[in-house]
Amino acid sequence: MAKGRAWQRMLSGRRLDLLDPTPVDVEISDIAHGLAFVARWNGQTRGDFAYSVAEHSLLVEEIFALCQPSASPRDRLAALLHDAPEYVIGDMISPVKAAVGPGYGALDARLAAAIHLRFGLPAVLPAELKRRIKRADKLSAWLEAVRIAGFSESEADRLFGRVDRDLAARFEIRLRPPRAAREAFIARFESLSALL
Repeated sequence: MAKGRAWQRMLSGRRLDLLDPTPVDVEISDIAHGLAFVARWNGQTRGDFAYSVAEHSLLVEEIFALCQPSASPRDRLAALLHDAPEYVIGDMISPVKAAVGPGYGALDARLAAAIHLRFGLPAVLPAELKRRIKRADKLSAWLEAVRIAGFSESEADRLFGRVDRDLAARFEIRLRPPRAAREAFIARFESLSALL
């Protein structure tokens, strides 16, 4: 029996080995394109366009920057790229990740390391930085849940933690076509990269 293919051809022409990804095969254009077409919440959101992981990533970086005003451009780039592996493995809701088991986490970690190294970040982010990004990620999830995914505020509080309502009111959920989300993601990446 032939061994299954464990690589994906990217639109840039790169061939990304999912079992042994290397930084040289990672391109921001592929990440932005993939994330712009990956729907959060398994596509179960209100609006004329799916809420993409690219939009979510932009929101997480915006929240992180506001909550961490002294954060370096490198740390903000880490926040923008926090879900970058999903450009090839998709966005699985937490119950599916739990059902898949530890293999998903290992694959995500390998891809994240290659992505981080490609863009000048440490292969594994410092624990404190990861914790701060996760806090922004949870606020983003709360906002998405309440504003476009049909959750009540009390239900979102139970699942994602109670949030400061005044802080939450400062952020907007954007629903744009994939092309616009891709372009916004690339523009943000380029503006942060220029500051490194």
